[in-house]
Amino acid sequence: MDQYESAAELIAEADALLINAGAGMGVDSGLPDYRGNEGFWKAYPHLGNARLTFAEVATPQVLERDPALGWGFYGHRLALYRSTVPHEGFQILQKWAKQAPYGGRVFTSNVDGQFQKAGFSEDVIHECHGSLHHLQCTTGCNAGIWSADS
Repeated sequence: MDQYESAAELIAEADALLINAGAGMGVDSGLPDYRGNEGFWKAYPHLGNARLTFAEVATPQVLERDPALGWGFYGHRLALYRSTVPHEGFQILQKWAKQAPYGGRVFTSNVDGQFQKAGFSEDVIHECHGSLHHLQCTTGCNAGIWSADS
């Protein structure tokens, strides 16, 4: 039995699934990879021309120091995430989770909301880095989070 057949057998026999996902899931849907500057700069050519890295732009300090840059960057990312269609792999994972007697849970470092968009229930997803689809106050003015929809 090869490794793929072995993996398929284990998935078919699983009582439950824990799906762990990172940037690779979004990249296959066409989202940029923020680990390397090339994907980031391709998605944000203005920042590439300025030789700014993701780590330099994605900070609360940029929102304070240069609000137009910070909010423009986050607004562009949010629009990109909202317009992205999750690839077929999300449906495959959802199918496997539904076949397991105890279902499936998702632990993801992605902030793009693609699991929700693909139909996974919000209550089975843990986004360890939060979500770009929500906002929160960084100065202690509000303890909660709220939707970025408006």
